[in-house]
Amino acid sequence: MTAVHLRRAAWLAVLVVAAAVAGLVAGRAVPPAGVWEVLRGHGDPIARHVVLDLRLPRTLVALAAGASLGLAGTVLQSALRNPLAGPEVTGVTPGAVLGAVAATGLGLAGWESPAAVVTAACLGGFAGAGLLWLLAGREKGDPVQMAVHGVLVSAVLSGLTAMVLLVAPGELGSVVQWLVGSTEGRVWQHWHLLWPWAAAWSVAACALAAPLTLLRCGDDQASAAGLDTGRARVAALVCAVALTAGAVSAVGALGFVGLLVPHLAFALFGADLRAALPGAALLGAAVVGGADAAAQWLSRVAARALDLERLSVPVGALTTCVGAALLLIVARRRSEE
Repeated sequence: MTAVHLRRAAWLAVLVVAAAVAGLVAGRAVPPAGVWEVLRGHGDPIARHVVLDLRLPRTLVALAAGASLGLAGTVLQSALRNPLAGPEVTGVTPGAVLGAVAATGLGLAGWESPAAVVTAACLGGFAGAGLLWLLAGREKGDPVQMAVHGVLVSAVLSGLTAMVLLVAPGELGSVVQWLVGSTEGRVWQHWHLLWPWAAAWSVAACALAAPLTLLRCGDDQASAAGLDTGRARVAALVCAVALTAGAVSAVGALGFVGLLVPHLAFALFGADLRAALPGAALLGAAVVGGADAAAQWLSRVAARALDLERLSVPVGALTTCVGAALLLIVARRRSEE
């Protein structure tokens, strides 16, 4: 990394810490002063339970899931040379959601058994990516065609998920969090399962920085440099699917995170993936962590305005709305240019 990249990474790290702090103080049960007392080792047992057993694991899971999705999207866009590629529109996220929902509907997994959910989400994610790979055929190098096929595959997988819910309607309440994306109820069990998975695959993704940089230059130039493009692309896709599946199994489908974060990472760190990949991880963590804190604050404001005792705004709904708005703004600016 250059000095400029290091400074930007340092500022992003500060932003991640700020998002984490915002998430810790966003709840209404314990005020910010009470959170500070708990972090200093004081506070009553109820406050310690709320902060250390509920808020802290929720915040950590949100950060890890965001980092995973940011990395996954950057790897996908680089491996496929497609700025429209992302876990949400390449069949990876819908496949992972389908796997988790199907396993829950069959009684094989649930929020209380996150290990089984990770396995089911991985199988679904790989199935979705494989279906896209087969459908694209010889048009894998065409970004527009890949995007079209990705949307089709995602639509088919989403339709299959709806069919599963029709077959097992009693499971609707337990799987809606996977469909929308939520950090509600994440505890230490989810964190202990997610962080080693995310850390291992993040290291693997960053190790592919050099091959991915070559793939971004085109298959002909990458082959001329001695790179086996087929193996490199498969390895990259495996990393992207595994990172996405881990995030989906923990928090569900967070819309537009894996699609938009890579664009921000490339804008800040350039095309050198040795800097862009860690930058995408920090950006993803900051985005999801900040969105989770904002969702908690918005829940409090909305509950007070509607005179409700409790209201929970899913973080996935917030990322989807904000991401869609940003995508429309970018699309309009490019069309005007």
